[in-house]
Amino acid sequence: MKVAAPQGGELGFEVECRRSGHTLQVGPEESIVEALEDAGIPIERSCREGVCGTCGTAVLDGTPDHGDTVFTADERDAGDAMMPCVSRCSSGRLVLDV
Repeated sequence: MKVAAPQGGELGFEVECRRSGHTLQVGPEESIVEALEDAGIPIERSCREGVCGTCGTAVLDGTPDHGDTVFTADERDAGDAMMPCVSRCSSGRLVLDV
């Protein structure tokens, strides 16, 4: 599934995958999950729509731009986890525990 067109002229962002040691560029029209899969980095996922919570991933650094319907407002504000199937990055770079 392709994510909705980014707003504000976003060109993409960088994701460092701490456990696997990879750093990826995520394009403006691809999801983090797609970038991970393209790089051969396994991630559990199911719906690809941000409703099931299967792909929930810890955020070690950076600011996620949440696109899911799983997290509460408080969980979103904490910024320490995200659903990479639909969420993006609002800080230019994310470090994820994958």
